[in-house]
Formats: sequence, C-alpha cells, structure tokens
Amino acid sequence: EVQLVESGGGLVQAGGSLRLSCAASGFSFGDYAIGWFRQAPGKEREGISYIDNKHGHTYYVDSVKGRFTISSDNAKNTNYLHMNGLKPEDTAVYYCAAGPSALVAEIPMEEAMQQRGKGTLVIVSS
Repeated sequence: EVQLVESGGGLVQAGGSLRLSCAASGFSFGDYAIGWFRQAPGKEREGISYIDNKHGHTYYVDSVKGRFTISSDNAKNTNYLHMNGLKPEDTAVYYCAAGPSALVAEIPMEEAMQQRGKGTLVIVSS
C-alpha cells in the first residue's frame, strides 16, 4: 500500500523558513518522482515542485523558484521541500505526491502524480 506522510508545517512569519518532509512507503522510491502540491483557501490546487528520483530532474513553478528547494534522500525514502523567504501568499495546505518517473516527463503533474498524502498546513503571517 502506497503511503505518503507529510510533516513540518506550521506557523511562520513572512521571510521565515520551513522544511516539509514526506515519508514514503509501499513503492520503489528511487523509480518515482516525488512532488508537492498546495491548495490555498478558495483557490485551486497547484503543483509547485517535483524531483525525479531516478534521473535527478527538478521542476519549480515560477512563484517559488529561487525560494524553495526540493530534495530526496533515497536511502531514507524521504523527500524534503525547503522553503525560504516565505510570503503570506504561500499559506496553504501542502500535499506530497508520487508518480512513476516515466510519466512526469510526459504529462502534467496533476495527472502523473495520483498518489497523494493528507497534507500539512503552512501559515505565513505578515
């Protein structure tokens, strides 16, 4: 059974940092891409970043480029999203997701990463 468990969310002031973690089990971590989606109140879910654990490729949506860094520790089956320079507009529930490495290069994140966790809440105060 695929399991993705997020942690690390919380309340932080604008300009601060958080590190989100995603503990994965039930699939071959090194053959998958791990990504992060977020959904802010009243807004649609958006895919913000992923890393292809097999090939090392990374993707960031423009709004987080230069501020967020995604990484994976394949030995621990854990993925991290380092978030720096947080802004109030980063406030959202953040979801970890997984999909086969072969898919993420071909189709949008939303379609490629069907396995998702329950989310962790990030609140950035101004």
